[in-house]
Amino acid sequence: MKMNVGIACSSTAVSATSSSIQQPLLRVRREPFEYGLLTLSKLIFPDGINTLRALRGKLLNNSIAYPLHQSKTVVTEGSSFVTQGKRRINAAGIAASLELPEYHALLVLETLASILSDHGAASDPLARCPASDIDTVGADIDDLLLFLYIQNYKRPVPRPHRDAAAVADVWPSTSAFDGFLSTLSPVQVRSSRRTMPSQADEEAHQLAYVQKHLPAILALLVESADEDDTETQVLVLEKFNRLGFLFRAHEQGAEVIPLSQAAPFFANSDPDMPAAPVPLTQVLQWVAEHIHSASEHPEEKAFSKDNIVVDGNCPGADVAMFDASLSTCGPSGNHLSNGLYQRHKELHLEGLTFIDGVTKASVLKEEADIEGSSVVKVSNCHDCVVYVLAPLKYASVYGCSDSIVVLGAVGKVVRVEHCERVQIITTAVRICIANCRECSFYLGVNQRPLILGDNHNLQVAPYNTFYPKLESHLTKVGVDPAVNRWDNILTLGVVDPHDSLSHRARFADVPTEGATVLPPDRYMTFVIPRWSAGDTQHPLLTKANPFILPKAYLLAQQQRSKSVDVLRQTLKNVPIDEGRKRDLSNAIHVYFKEWLYASGNIRQLYDLQVGGLDPKAMD
Repeated sequence: MKMNVGIACSSTAVSATSSSIQQPLLRVRREPFEYGLLTLSKLIFPDGINTLRALRGKLLNNSIAYPLHQSKTVVTEGSSFVTQGKRRINAAGIAASLELPEYHALLVLETLASILSDHGAASDPLARCPASDIDTVGADIDDLLLFLYIQNYKRPVPRPHRDAAAVADVWPSTSAFDGFLSTLSPVQVRSSRRTMPSQADEEAHQLAYVQKHLPAILALLVESADEDDTETQVLVLEKFNRLGFLFRAHEQGAEVIPLSQAAPFFANSDPDMPAAPVPLTQVLQWVAEHIHSASEHPEEKAFSKDNIVVDGNCPGADVAMFDASLSTCGPSGNHLSNGLYQRHKELHLEGLTFIDGVTKASVLKEEADIEGSSVVKVSNCHDCVVYVLAPLKYASVYGCSDSIVVLGAVGKVVRVEHCERVQIITTAVRICIANCRECSFYLGVNQRPLILGDNHNLQVAPYNTFYPKLESHLTKVGVDPAVNRWDNILTLGVVDPHDSLSHRARFADVPTEGATVLPPDRYMTFVIPRWSAGDTQHPLLTKANPFILPKAYLLAQQQRSKSVDVLRQTLKNVPIDEGRKRDLSNAIHVYFKEWLYASGNIRQLYDLQVGGLDPKAMD
C-alpha cells in the first residue's frame, strides 16, 4: 500500500535578489487579515470612512488618560506612542461607543492586541502587555479605527473546481453558514487543494485591498481643520507610525526597520524636536510606490502551493505530494527509505513555516527547525502526528483530519479551521476555532477560547502534556501557566461577513454550536517522546505539566494511575508457575500488538524507530 507524504524543501531553495533593490520595502502585514477579523455585525461599516470619522468623536469622549502607573507593561522611555495623559480607550469605552456588550468589547480589545506589531521598542504597549493588563492599558484610538476599517475585508474567492461532482456528497450539504468554505470537509479541502487560494493568492488579495483603500485609510489619520480639503490634509509623525498596524518596513537583506526610518520625510527627524507634518498627498504617493515594490519582491513571487521553487537537489518544482517511497529532498532532509518520518526544515516565506499535505506520517519541528519564523501553518494533513515544539507568535491548523497536532507555546493566536476528528494540544494566549467537526482541544490558554462558524461535536479539556523546554518557551512568548481559561468559551455567529460569497437571506446569523467539556474519566495525559538524551539532563527543564489541573481531572488521573498499579501488582502476585506466567505475558503482548495495529498506533512506533529514536524513551 502506498502512502503519500507532503514535502516542502528548505528555504535555501528561494534565492532573493534584494541587493538590486535600493530602497526599503513596505510589506502588507498578514496578521490583521488572517487573525484579526471578527464575525460581529456591529463592527462592519458599509460606508467606511464617513462613519468612522464620526465614530472618532464618540471614542474620544469615552476614552481615558493612559494610567502608566497602573500597568506592569514596560514602556520604553522616549517612545512617541505613549506619553503621560495620552488618551486611550478600554473595553467599557468601546462598548459605549459601538453599543456592544462589554464582553464583546473586551473581545475586540483582545483581538486588536493580538495583531498589533510588537517589533521594536516603539511598538504600542497594548501589543506587549500581559493578557491580564489588556483592559487597563487600553487601545490607541487610531489603531482601533484602523482595526474597524479592515473589518469590511472580504477573503479571496476560491477558484472553481474542475470536477465539482467528484467532491460532492462528502460533507453535509445543508449548513447554516452557506458559504463555500463552510460546507467543505477536510476530505474536500484536500481533494480540491488547487481550487483553494494559496498563501501567495491571499497575500496578493490583501495587497490589492490595501492599495484600493489606501486613500481612505490615510484619511482616517490626517490632521486637518477641513477633512474634505485634501490640500490642507497633513500627517504627523505619530499618526504615520500608526500605519505599522498594516505595514512592515524592510531594508535590503530583509531586515525589519521602524516605519518612520523607512520614509525619507521622517527618517532624519530630531527625536528631541517634533517632526514637521507631511502633506497627505506626499505620504500617499510614497506608500503606494513602495508597497508596489514589495509585491514584486522575488520572495513573494517564489512561493505558491502550485509552484514551490526548489534547489538543484530536488527532483521537481511541484513537490506538494510525494510517493512514500521517495525521500525528502535538499540538504536539510534526512534520507529515509520509506518516507514515513520527517525531521527537516520547511520552506520559509518571510517568517512562515509550512507543514502541508502530510499523510500517514509523523513530523517534528523544533526551535532550530523554524529559526527566523514566527508563524507555523499546518494544512491539509491526514492521519498523522505533527509536533511543533517551539515558541511561536502565531499558528494555524487548516483542513486536517484524523490527526494529532501538538503546538508549543504560542504568544499571540492559534487559529483552527475546517478540521475533522483532529486533536489539538496547545498552550497559547488565545485560540480561535471555526468550522470544525468532532475535534478535541486540550488547552492551556490565557483568554477565552473563541468559537465561530459552523461547528459540530467539539470537546475541550485542560492541557495534558509537556516537553522539556515548555516552560522556557512559555516565558519567551508571554503565556502565563497560572491562568487557564480552557472551559470559559465564547461563541459568535455562524455567518461570516468576511466570506467573499453571499449568504442566502433564509440563513440567519444564529450563535454557533459551542463545545462540551470532556468528562474527567476520559481525560488522559499525552506523552511526547524524548528526541535526545539531553532533553532531560538540564535541571531547569520542564518535568511536569505546568498548568494546574482542575480537581476533578486530577482525581480521575490519580484513580486511573492507582488502578494500573493495582492491576500490575495483581498480575505480579498471581500464584502460578513460571511457564504459565510466560504464557500470560505473551497473551498480553499479543492483545496489545493487535490493538496497536487496529488503532493505527503501530505506525507511530515505527516512525520513531525509523527516525533513530527509542520508542521506549517516553517522558
